[in-house]
Amino acid sequence: MRIVTTIAEARAAVRALRDGNQAGSIGFVPTMGALHAGHMSLVCAARGQCDAVVVSIFVNPTQFGPNEDFAKYPRTFEQDCALLESEGVDLLFAPSADEMYPLGASTFVDVEGVSDRLDGLSRPGHFRGVSTVVAKLFHVLAPDKAFFGQKDAAQVAVLRKMVRDLHFSLELLVCPIKREADGLAMSSRNRYLSPEERRRALVLSKALWRVEELVSENVVAAPALIDAALAVLAGEPEVRVDYCKIVDPETLEEVADVRKGALAAVAAVVGTTRLIDNTVIAPLVTA
Repeated sequence: MRIVTTIAEARAAVRALRDGNQAGSIGFVPTMGALHAGHMSLVCAARGQCDAVVVSIFVNPTQFGPNEDFAKYPRTFEQDCALLESEGVDLLFAPSADEMYPLGASTFVDVEGVSDRLDGLSRPGHFRGVSTVVAKLFHVLAPDKAFFGQKDAAQVAVLRKMVRDLHFSLELLVCPIKREADGLAMSSRNRYLSPEERRRALVLSKALWRVEELVSENVVAAPALIDAALAVLAGEPEVRVDYCKIVDPETLEEVADVRKGALAAVAAVVGTTRLIDNTVIAPLVTA
């Protein structure tokens, strides 16, 4: 696995990969490091669908708010490199903040509307930082396919719209959420949790399972499903709910019912750690 840290090196390395694979396809997995099995499932998907795999590790400062965890965000570069090497990744792009945001940089990508919903409503400016850095990475690395996790469903909606609006020549693919054996959605932030906080965090997936259960019983009204999820979340009073909503998975706008399909999404703070989770509700088949 080759490791590069500058944009010039990354572009040259991608050109070399294409030449070496007879202009084959490039799969790209953007990450902020602190890799876990969820990230590696994206790498495996990229490896299965593309001729070469490129991964980025970059803790992006512009997507963190002033009171968020940028400074303490877990950084495990050596372990991450070993994991990526073991999965046969061809190229790792690990730039500095100065490389991605040179002195005087003042251009940002703002996906209006969708960026102001769910996490965007709770974290103003977050998705502007996400869309800007991902646009930069797409521009530098020019992948054919980019792989993201369903856990970041709001991010996926923002980036899908950005890809459409800016005519990026790539396919954005979404892979299922990877969970621990007890149901907790895998996240780099899980390592912040104490054993007791981790136990409490299971209430997020339990709330979503309750929604799935009710939908299977033909409960379709979003308010009823949300009330049921909130009742489960209330069972852990020390877990502070940020949002619990049922939305259109493309626009993130709230829906009245789930008959045409929907996204049930929850965010909550456990201890000092903000966690997110979601489930996709498929359109209901009617006779």
